[in-house]
Amino acid sequence: MKKRYIIYVVLALGLAYLIYYRINANNKLEGKGGAAASTGKGGKDGKAAPAMTVEGIIVKPSKFDNDLEVTGAIEANESVVLKSEVSGLVTGIFFKEGTSVSKGAVLVKVNDRDIQAQLQDALTKQKLSGTNESRAKQLLAKGAISQEEYDTSLADLKSFQSQTNLIRAQLAKTTIRAPFSGRIGLRSISSGTYLTPATVIANLVSTNPVKITFSVPEKYAGQIKLGSEITFTTDGSSKQNTGKVYAIEPGINAATRTLQIRALAPNANNMLLPGSFAKIKLALNTLEDAILIPNEAVIPVLKGKIVYIQKDGKAQEVKVEAGTRTDDRIVITSGLKVGDTVLTTGSMALKKDAPVKVNLVKQ
Repeated sequence: MKKRYIIYVVLALGLAYLIYYRINANNKLEGKGGAAASTGKGGKDGKAAPAMTVEGIIVKPSKFDNDLEVTGAIEANESVVLKSEVSGLVTGIFFKEGTSVSKGAVLVKVNDRDIQAQLQDALTKQKLSGTNESRAKQLLAKGAISQEEYDTSLADLKSFQSQTNLIRAQLAKTTIRAPFSGRIGLRSISSGTYLTPATVIANLVSTNPVKITFSVPEKYAGQIKLGSEITFTTDGSSKQNTGKVYAIEPGINAATRTLQIRALAPNANNMLLPGSFAKIKLALNTLEDAILIPNEAVIPVLKGKIVYIQKDGKAQEVKVEAGTRTDDRIVITSGLKVGDTVLTTGSMALKKDAPVKVNLVKQ
């Protein structure tokens, strides 16, 4: 029992010594740190902390073409799925797949024998009714018949004329013509096919010019005007194509907060295919005295963006507002002025008032 008591006392004394030693050591460290802080010294032996070497640029005004890059789709100027208005057997196909056709050209003929017979019957009745009307008119002039009897003959004539016109309209529907000039696609029918109004014959598209449909963010809506020029490329070619805005949607899409725009582009060689993906560049305006800095100099923070500048040999934080961003540069709209030295490297390691040595880089 006495032995156990002695062990407890030794352990308690040892623990008390360790606590005393640790407190004493901390007090000594705090004393040295306070001395260093009060004298502005850092590092070992009271020497100043070395300056960090970074790269930087001097802010200069420059001309900047403010272009907006968006994506869109190429569409045919006119496009239609050809179908028949009447049912019947196909008696003739007068187009070749994948070729150009002119407006009004006959493309398909549907069997019209029954309608032709109806037309001949209607014409015969119309001719007879016309003869009756002419005879009644002469008798009315001589007072041999009443006005009411003549009116009945005239009404019969007009009725048969209407029936004839109706049958002619039905007959015209058996001939399917091109509604506009364009290129016709692959046909889905053959001679002898029984057509119905639901049967697809082929697609007809007009591709010169083509339409380019795209959307821009709401904040750029006021900068888009009718006649504005665009340039675009497609995945299938690196050629730069040009077009002009000809239509703008009158309102903002509430779901996407974008404005839909449509442009026309010439396509004489038919190289631009409807349905293709387009990368579009739209010129908004030109800034004559823009402040441009490298993208890597801008640091996103909780309440916006900051950059570091060098002032009196030390790094200083500056809150900035940014505009258009390109692949390597960004427009600064406020926060910087001409002549500032912006630090472009080491931004993640820099702290406010840290000493820096700047190697200027040519822009």
